[in-house]
Amino acid sequence: MAYVLGFFAADGYITVNKRGGQFWCIQITDKELLYAIRKAIGSEHKISNRPGKGNNQTQYRLQLGSIEMCDDLRNLGFSERKTRSLSIPNVPVKYLADFTRGYFDGDGNIWSGLLHKERKTQTATLFIAFTSCSIEFLTKLKNRLSKFCMGGCIYRSKGNYARLQYSSQDSLKLYDFMYNQGHRTYEKRGLFLERKKSVLERYKLLKNAPVV
Repeated sequence: MAYVLGFFAADGYITVNKRGGQFWCIQITDKELLYAIRKAIGSEHKISNRPGKGNNQTQYRLQLGSIEMCDDLRNLGFSERKTRSLSIPNVPVKYLADFTRGYFDGDGNIWSGLLHKERKTQTATLFIAFTSCSIEFLTKLKNRLSKFCMGGCIYRSKGNYARLQYSSQDSLKLYDFMYNQGHRTYEKRGLFLERKKSVLERYKLLKNAPVV
């Protein structure tokens, strides 16, 4: 459930209709992951879809009506307008890897490749960043992850968001933290995005490749 909570922090929201009905929702483009999340929470609710227009991908939405669950999320710091007021909940240490991986799959960015291609010796580089409109959230996440020997720097953009960024070495530590410390959970439930994890695996291959 810590993974789901982390993913909700990134891509979830609470909504209240005109009749007072309260719902928590997750809407994403990764259909398989949303079905895995539904299974993890023991739900049989229908997953709806909204076909994309133009270059936009189809969106899939899971919506659950529950005043109790919405109140629980509010008590954890997730309000209806959480974009700027988002604050990291007090996740126990043993579940922090799952929570972090969930947020990473929702609002994380990752890049791996070779730098200095014009030089004789190229440099394999890995870059991980978490994005949020809440500086408070990123600051608290950084502080909690720093206890596991990860540095990271927070950069404010010219827009309305900020990034918590990690260099190659810290990204590897973060990889080990997210995918190894929480291995029993994610292997059992399949709660991770393969396309993001594969970028980390590709970096290892680049790093160990012979110099040409």
